[in-house]
This record gives sequence, structure tokens and C-alpha cells, in this order.
Amino acid sequence: MTRVYIVRHGEAEGNVYRRIHGHYDSDLTENGLRQVQALEERFRSIHLDAVYSSDLIRCRKTARAMYEHKGLPLQLDPGLREFNFGQWEDCTWAEIGMKDPAGMKKFELPTADFRAPGGESFDELRRRVAHTVLKLAARHDGQTIGIATHYLALRSMLSLFHGYKVEDINRKIPRCDNTGVTCLDIEDGKVSFVFECDNSHLPYELSTLSHQAWKVTGGIADPAANLWYRPWDPVEEKDLYLRFREETWYRVHPNDPFDGEKFYRQASSASRFDPKSVVCVMQADRVAGLLEMDLERDKEQGVGFIYFYYMAPEIRDHHLGIQLLGQAISTFRPLGRNKIRLRCSEDNEQGMHFYLKNGFRPVGPAPYSKVPLILMEKAFN
Repeated sequence: MTRVYIVRHGEAEGNVYRRIHGHYDSDLTENGLRQVQALEERFRSIHLDAVYSSDLIRCRKTARAMYEHKGLPLQLDPGLREFNFGQWEDCTWAEIGMKDPAGMKKFELPTADFRAPGGESFDELRRRVAHTVLKLAARHDGQTIGIATHYLALRSMLSLFHGYKVEDINRKIPRCDNTGVTCLDIEDGKVSFVFECDNSHLPYELSTLSHQAWKVTGGIADPAANLWYRPWDPVEEKDLYLRFREETWYRVHPNDPFDGEKFYRQASSASRFDPKSVVCVMQADRVAGLLEMDLERDKEQGVGFIYFYYMAPEIRDHHLGIQLLGQAISTFRPLGRNKIRLRCSEDNEQGMHFYLKNGFRPVGPAPYSKVPLILMEKAFN
């Protein structure tokens, strides 16, 4: 018999940026790293003979909680990867919900015939992951092993081991928190369940599951909780841009005149260079904010620069602003950047708290500013 501990990875970018990350190689969040520390304490007293992980970085970093302090090597197996979402990869959930509502409904139910364009089906996923886990268990007969994998990979595999249909996954398989632990005993290919999806090592403040919108809406996220993005139209939406800019300017520079045309010319030029530079933040069909990025500034240093990060006042307290950070990382990562910089007023306590909480660190005063601004930087893989 082999005892198998299976761990879902820590909180990752897709979980909080509300992006579709299956095979997309996204990183852990700051909270995810704290969850991994709590997981490490749980595994200090658990003997393991080997540790395996999906080859994606969010699982590799999570697996450290099981192997590093025990002096074990980490062994990677792509058979433990998350669902392959094909052409949906790194899109926002809101974008796909608008472009392919029928496909999204099949995914959320789920149905056996769901398949994102170029992706795999739930049945293919669960057979792939189950085959991999049974293979690793057979390799370590009489031993105890740890495995780091993903949310849908885990729940789909458990449904197969229970003998449930794909359509029963949401109804019969518990939702697993980030770093939640499942324990199985496997002998001659037969699976016995010790416990499933246990997150008792996480205090409430670290739990992702406790803070997600879908937890109180029957498993399907409230559409208002997911943002999407479209290019800003410099001609049709000039007044919109100037209104957002002016409101922000006078919060930071209450005694200085606002030169809106200067900002507008800069944004228009950037938008013509690359429409991804300036995007409207959309909540359903309404503009909820604006994100302006400089795709050229500091690129020699591997940096992406956020020039304007704006959320409409009426939704600033709805915990949606972090999703703009996901859009920025999604824009800069393919360009080879591994850091993001932006400026924040020393007096903006709410903004400073938000940036520090989400992995930004002050790197010095921002140059060329009439008021004291701090240059903030966040690294990412």
C-alpha cells in the first residue's frame, strides 16, 4: 500500500486576477507564499519518501513545503498539470463569459462534452491525472509520497476515483482551498479515501476559499466580480480619459493646474503605437476604470511601467483593483519583463497599503514629480 498526500498549489495569479490559467505558467501571490509556509509547518511531522509536482511554477513552489526541509529532491511530472484550456488560456473569465457564454455554461456545470477550443475535456483531464497518480503510487509501494497539483486536476481525478460522472463534480466533490490536502491509500490500483481537501492548517485570513465571491453564489462567480479589458478609443473616449485623469490629478496635486491635453497626447500616442498600452477596464458593459502602460520605458532593465492605474470611485472598495495588476503582468510577461513599476503618492495610504500587500516594494523617490511620489516595484516570474 502507498499513502499519497495530494496538495493543491497555493494561491496563484489566476485565482485573484480572475484569469484562466490552466497550462499557462503563472506564479504564486504573496498570500500564496504565506499559505505555503503554513503548509510546511503541517508537513514537518509527516514522513515522506518522495515528492512529485506538476512542472508549472505555482506547483513547484508549493511542493517546497513538502520536500525542502526533508532534504528530498523534487521530481516533476507534466501528467499532474492543470486542465488545458487551449485558446482560453490567460483570458479573463469575464471576457470568455461574454464571447462564449454557451461554452462557459458547459464549463461551469460542468458537462462531459465541454472543451475549450484547442483544449482537453474533463474526462481526458481526470484520466490523465488519475493515471499519473496511480503510476507514482505503484512506483512507491509500501512508502508515503507527496504530490502537488491543481484545482481542477485534483477534483476531476477524485470524481473518477469515486466513480462519479463528470456532471457530478461540482455536486459531489468538495471545493479545495489553495494548499488544501487530500490523503489517499492506494493498493494494487484500488483507492481508499483517508480525507479530502482539508485546509485546517490555514487560518481564516490566509484562506482563499473563504474570500472568493463564488463561495456564496452556488459555485458560479458573480459576473460583477470579474473584469475584462478592451482598447481605449482616443477619439470617442477622450472626455472619459480626461475625467479620470483630472480626478486623480487633484487628489495628488490639489494646488497645481491640470494639463489634460499633455496627458491625452501621451496616451493617444501610446495607444497608436500599441492598443494594449491603454485599456478600458470593463465591468460587464460599463467602463469601471483605466489602465495605461508604457511598453518602452525601462525595458532594458526588464521592467514594465504602469503609468496610470485607475478604478472608478464607486467600486474602489469592492476588492477588484487587483485584477488590473493581472492585466499588466499579462501584458508585460510576454515582452520578457520580470518586474513592474509604478508611482504612488506618499499621502495615499490606501494605495500604499494595496501595493505593499500585493508584493510591491518602494525603490526610491519617483523623479520629475512636483509632489513627493514613491517609485514602487514588484517582481514576478
